Amino acid sequence: MRRVAIIVTHLLGTGHLSRSITLARALADAGLAPQLISGGMPVRHLDLSRIDFVQLPPVRSDGTSFTSLLDSDGNPASHDLMQARGDALVATLRKGEPDALITELFPFGRRVLREEFLTALAATRSMTRPPLVLSSVRDILAPPSSEKKATQTERWLSEFYDGVLVHSDPNVAELDASWPVTPKVAELLRYTGFITPPPPVPSLLDTHGAGEIIVSAGGGSVGRKLFETAVAAARISRRHWRLLVGGADADAVCARLNALAKGASAVAEPVRADYRTMLTRCAAAIGQCGYNTAIDWLQAGVPGVFVPFAEAGEVEQTLRASLLRDRYGYGMIAEEELTPENLAAAAENAVRQGRFKADGLNFDGAAETGRILINMLDKRE
Repeated sequence: MRRVAIIVTHLLGTGHLSRSITLARALADAGLAPQLISGGMPVRHLDLSRIDFVQLPPVRSDGTSFTSLLDSDGNPASHDLMQARGDALVATLRKGEPDALITELFPFGRRVLREEFLTALAATRSMTRPPLVLSSVRDILAPPSSEKKATQTERWLSEFYDGVLVHSDPNVAELDASWPVTPKVAELLRYTGFITPPPPVPSLLDTHGAGEIIVSAGGGSVGRKLFETAVAAARISRRHWRLLVGGADADAVCARLNALAKGASAVAEPVRADYRTMLTRCAAAIGQCGYNTAIDWLQAGVPGVFVPFAEAGEVEQTLRASLLRDRYGYGMIAEEELTPENLAAAAENAVRQGRFKADGLNFDGAAETGRILINMLDKRE
């Protein structure tokens, strides 16, 4: 059976890891043998069943800064820790000898981890049969801050990579909307469609979320303003608001938000396994505009309001939210314009807009990735 290794490190939210888990399952369904190598913090609510999962010594970002790393205790990541990660990664690859290697986001991002990625890529070259090497990227990237970085990325692609899997439907977003795609880079691109699990099957016996405003975000500093504003918006809204909190500190955040929400028609709870099902029956959704959130909303056809994360110069979510606002009529509120009044009004406007069907979009990206890999492996053999 052909083996596929996927290397992923989520540094802030869990979207990168969640998407990689969905991809790994689809590769297994296609008859491949995937191994998921994670370098981010362990996540309790993600289902790892049927996955050959390897946890490296974990790191996370220092808040919204992706140029410095912390260990699991919140201390600066030491040289010894980073060395242990690199050694464990290379040992895992040498033991598994994959037929294909996928690096999630690198070399378009995760430059803070470039040494371990480059060490891993170099190690695969010494294998008896070096694997196919592909980069896996979402629809919108953080644009390079300089021409030098874009040039270096192209150099790495030319040296190590056989292709770039773009998990997008080009009818919605092509990679050149956020990245300078040169002719050399364009030759490597393989559009897969969006990666998302199969549509949830609603149960007539379960009514959680029906008619509610569902608000979702991470539990740390990134989601604090959105959740607190949502509680205040619930006080002036005639609907019930449900706040779904992610992150390792979800329980503590929920306790604080529920105390804040006394007297309001709002409740906070940790993110639920049935979130995607709740999207099929809620009145509207509110959240940031990460890849997974946006695709879940499109697949469910739920109206909603995006409040894109834009701290520390981040533009990815703003670009995605703008595209989806223009194409599907989603509401959009910039962080500096986020007030209870604006949020309540935008939520009500989304409810009035009603549900829709995103007909014609390709949500089969995980399975298509499997087909692309099998085709490339067949051609090599």
